[in-house]
Amino acid sequence: MFRVHAGAVDYAILAVYFLVVLGIGFAARRYVRTGLDFFLSGRSMPAWITGLAFIAANLGALEILGLAANGAKYGIATVHFYWIGAVPAMVFLGIVMMPFYYNSKVRSVPEYLRLRFNDPTHVLNSLSFAVATVLIAGVNLFAMALVIRLLLGWPLALSIVLAAGIVLIYITLGGLSSAIYNEVLQFFVIMAGLVPLTLVGLKAVGGWSGLQDKISAAKGLGPLALHPWQGTGVGGVTNPIGANWISIVFGLGFVLSFGYWTTNFAEVQRALAAKNLSAARRTPLIGAFPKLLIPFVVVIPGLIAAVTVQGIGAKTGDLQFNNAIPILISKYLPTGMLGIAITGLLAAFMAGVAANVTAFNTVVSYDLWQAYVRKHEPDQYYVRFGRIATVVGVVIAIGTAFIAAGYNSMMDYIQALFSFFNAPLFATFIIAMFWRRATPWAGFWGLAAGTLAAVAVHFLHSRGPLDLGSPLSADFWGAVAAFVVDAVVTVGVSLATKPKPDNELSGLVWGLTKTEDVTAERDPAERVWWRRPAVLGAIALAITALLYLVFLF
Repeated sequence: MFRVHAGAVDYAILAVYFLVVLGIGFAARRYVRTGLDFFLSGRSMPAWITGLAFIAANLGALEILGLAANGAKYGIATVHFYWIGAVPAMVFLGIVMMPFYYNSKVRSVPEYLRLRFNDPTHVLNSLSFAVATVLIAGVNLFAMALVIRLLLGWPLALSIVLAAGIVLIYITLGGLSSAIYNEVLQFFVIMAGLVPLTLVGLKAVGGWSGLQDKISAAKGLGPLALHPWQGTGVGGVTNPIGANWISIVFGLGFVLSFGYWTTNFAEVQRALAAKNLSAARRTPLIGAFPKLLIPFVVVIPGLIAAVTVQGIGAKTGDLQFNNAIPILISKYLPTGMLGIAITGLLAAFMAGVAANVTAFNTVVSYDLWQAYVRKHEPDQYYVRFGRIATVVGVVIAIGTAFIAAGYNSMMDYIQALFSFFNAPLFATFIIAMFWRRATPWAGFWGLAAGTLAAVAVHFLHSRGPLDLGSPLSADFWGAVAAFVVDAVVTVGVSLATKPKPDNELSGLVWGLTKTEDVTAERDPAERVWWRRPAVLGAIALAITALLYLVFLF
């Protein structure tokens, strides 16, 4: 079995980090007095804190192991998950959608659907979201356990339980505040591990030009692995990613991306914890700037692994694509730096688990238990119940971690989950926010039909009757199917049923709220021109376009 050979200094660095993380949890506990404190940090966080937490919450297994694995498997085209597949949606969330979320005072994304549609739609989304969060938390637990196993040689099952226990302690103590402050710390620890790894790895292969030469000559990759758009023509796909530009732009860039970033409560929750609307709107926009640059410390190491690790890409065992980053850490980093890199990896996975578990405990406590089981209990009752829900969520995530263990590329699994849960939800949200005619039952049947459509596409492709290219390409088309079916059913049911009166939709639908007054609100921070949401968004989109241009020539 492959092992990371860490020394005493590396273990000391790791131990200090865990002590700090637990210390933050104990410190945050002192400030948890109400349910709002536990579940939404009292809506008191400044924008720079929530912005870094917003992006750190995404820096879990999906980001580090999953996209490094895709870099090794598919090449430079993996940058689509960051640029077209993240930044435009983050800008849309900050500028367009946060006023709806923040000003309606909802405590979760499903709660918006209850106000906009009806209780059945709310329950369906709450249950599906709870399932999605524990499945994704399981991915992060599996990845975290994988590193512990490589470090200590412990069995995978024991490593998963240990990883879950560490996260459980600090979330149970301090709630969302503990998670957010730890995520800010984790962001810097992650970068401290990945940046040196990328630089050392590039030096070992002769710099960027040397890496290009080796990728061009590599079996299974070749020259097209160095270009994100070449070889993606309809009817003539030759790019390693195995998807044409339509599925990339519409499936990933629109449906999956907007579905994840604008409706995934694990992310939106960080913005809802901001101290005012201005800070909430700037939260995803601040997060967009590190998101633009993260490919250089995640995708490039994946490419380096593809040309330096013999046998990488095995179906099972230690040479799966998922292990690209841990193998490179062991291969290139000396004692001390090895400890920082391992700590960075574990920090990333803890951030991913924490993001999903805090979202899980909020939805289960507020959207399910308080809304339909125990409606009128004292506030402290829901705080206690939230802590119990945290334990339950982590225990379930331990079980789902073993599902993730069956995939040799985490990204294929994650994108399938997003096509099931996020893609149809995005269709429902877009119609709900911009079409007042959408009726209560349209939300329910649209969500149900869209989810079933994505599951059907996945089943037909994986079983053989429907050939959609690579597993990743199939996930993109599954998302497209979910979005289209959801939209058609939602519109069809709306035209056949009665809508809510306009007075019940005030603040929930564009045109029925004083959106222009809300978005014109100026926090003192916005007196500086470059802190204004519209300016931040425009700069992020311009940099995205510039980065794509660099790889075109």
